[in-house]
Amino acid sequence: QVQLVESGGGLVQAGGSLRLSCAASGRTFSSYAMGWFRQHPGKEREFVAAIRPSGDSTYADSVKGRFTISRDNSKNMEYLQMNSLKPEDTAVYYCAVSWTSMAYYTAAEYRYWGQGTQVTVSS
Repeated sequence: QVQLVESGGGLVQAGGSLRLSCAASGRTFSSYAMGWFRQHPGKEREFVAAIRPSGDSTYADSVKGRFTISRDNSKNMEYLQMNSLKPEDTAVYYCAVSWTSMAYYTAAEYRYWGQGTQVTVSS
């Protein structure tokens, strides 16, 4: 059974940092793109970042230069380092695995999802 479990969320002051982790189990995902999405209350889930098996990454404009996505294929892990956090980054963050090796921007292109972890940035 495939399972993605996020960790590392919490409460942080504006300007602070958090590192989210996503542990994948049930199969190996080294050949698939992995991503992070977030969802603000009452809004659609939105793309944050994605990384291909090669390590190539792509980011939403709103987090570019502040967030860094990475992966460790040997451990089936994905990470999101979040620096210079802003109150508008407050959301539930989800890790996801794509259907293919491509890094897509829409939630529908991702097959597996974690349960989400809350990130709250206070001003």
